[in-house]
Amino acid sequence: MRYLTFALGKGRLARQTLDAFEKIGITCQEMRDKNTRKLIFVNEERKMRFFLAKGPDVPTYVEYGAADIGIVGKDTILEEKRKIYEVLDLGFGACRMCVCGPKDAAKLLKHQELIRVATKYPAIAKDYFYNKKHQTVEIIKLNGSIELAPIVGLSEVIVDIVETGSTLRENGLQVLEEICPLSARMVVNQVSMKMEYERITGLIADLKRLLQEA
Repeated sequence: MRYLTFALGKGRLARQTLDAFEKIGITCQEMRDKNTRKLIFVNEERKMRFFLAKGPDVPTYVEYGAADIGIVGKDTILEEKRKIYEVLDLGFGACRMCVCGPKDAAKLLKHQELIRVATKYPAIAKDYFYNKKHQTVEIIKLNGSIELAPIVGLSEVIVDIVETGSTLRENGLQVLEEICPLSARMVVNQVSMKMEYERITGLIADLKRLLQEA
């Protein structure tokens, strides 16, 4: 039996995934070791391999078959636009993708004005403004603290992930429009889905039962 390979988004997402997997009998204690330098972790009993990757890289590993299965945020799936199957909403890591800004920027969104939008997610922002709102905007890609952009006058609004909204409030910003809900998702390589159909659908069924019991 070949190994089933998983790519897990680093950090909290990976920890929550391991918690869920342990509840359905899939363990990989080595991954819990914060000091390990290993890159690949193996569960010999279940013939499964795991590795950690930066969130935006997970769909790439899955599309090209370096991983059969990936666990990654919905925001990354929407932004990366890879040819993969999204098979399950795992429910954890829940948050929202929103348009945010100072209160008085709300009228700019209603009047279809040409505005600047700062974001880490240019593909999501472009799709929302061009295809859903039919509003022409200038999108500015940033990598750091997006909240800074409207405060220093770089943009009128931002598109970013909102969990509690406390950072926005502390900086005089608010949610102006919600784009979509987000959470952790399981994605599968298209060829793997055919070749390992029984194992993968069995895993999905186990996780679905777990989610229903929660």
